[in-house]
Amino acid sequence: MHEELADEPDDVLRLVAAEGLLAPGRRVLVMLSGGRDSVCLLDVAVRVAGRGSVSALHVNYGLRPGSDEDQRHCERLCERLGVELAVKRAPAEHKGNLQAWARQLRYRAAGDLARTLDADIAVGHTATDQVETILYRLASSPSRRALLGMRARDRLGEDRHRWLVRPLLNVTRSETATYCRTHGLVWREDETNEQEQFARSRIRAALVPALRAIHPAAERNVLALAQILRAEADVLDELVADVLAGTADVPLARLRSLPPALARLVVQRLADDAAGEPAPGTARRLKELLSLPERGKAAIDLPHGVRALAEEGSLRFIRRP
Repeated sequence: MHEELADEPDDVLRLVAAEGLLAPGRRVLVMLSGGRDSVCLLDVAVRVAGRGSVSALHVNYGLRPGSDEDQRHCERLCERLGVELAVKRAPAEHKGNLQAWARQLRYRAAGDLARTLDADIAVGHTATDQVETILYRLASSPSRRALLGMRARDRLGEDRHRWLVRPLLNVTRSETATYCRTHGLVWREDETNEQEQFARSRIRAALVPALRAIHPAAERNVLALAQILRAEADVLDELVADVLAGTADVPLARLRSLPPALARLVVQRLADDAAGEPAPGTARRLKELLSLPERGKAAIDLPHGVRALAEEGSLRFIRRP
């Protein structure tokens, strides 16, 4: 990613185009909530990729009094921009954590539609969201990955041709607002973003201002640190790849001979590959994994549906049945 952030409204278009996550003629499905960031993203996508290459998806959760008006706002915006909009209405009931349920619902709907359209999925995460994500993960997850933040693009599961892209990661939330005002774009405010029962809201309302009071460049410094660590992570990934040499397992003797830091990275990579997504927490179980026997078979069940199997001195990871 580029180190610079947008300073003027026109810089948003310039930075997004230079990043290459959106490109002329490349199909993209924009996840459109109606908030400032997604409204900005939709307009930018139309200008960069071309109107005929852009579609949008709005999920109406029906959880707020203004949910239906959010939907109507998205419909009017897409009509104005000449973009085809799909609307997914959430079921009346949900289970478990509300935010996790909503996230799973919208990404599943986006994935299904993106496959039909043969399109990438674009989400409106900004540099401001990146800072909040890093701070949240730093507080809640003691791992190196926590400091890396969100990537500019991620694979869509096992699909090797389409991506989940974040074109606005170099743009702050205030800059998306300026962009919208400059281009006459209206957005909807979600009052639940300010409710303190959500950890992200507390970070936004208290932690980020406290860091800014310590140093006015605190947010940019957090982003710069994440960028440095991502570059270093690429080097570490190469070391892990050298150890595994294209295999899906590793001899326990070889694993025990590695520096502990590298051994942790190796078992975390194997667990992630088995899960098909990040499986945080595996690296912290290194001591248990190294204690597995060289002879016979043994297993350890790990978080995120992963099982470590030791068979005749070799360690591999599978999904739990």
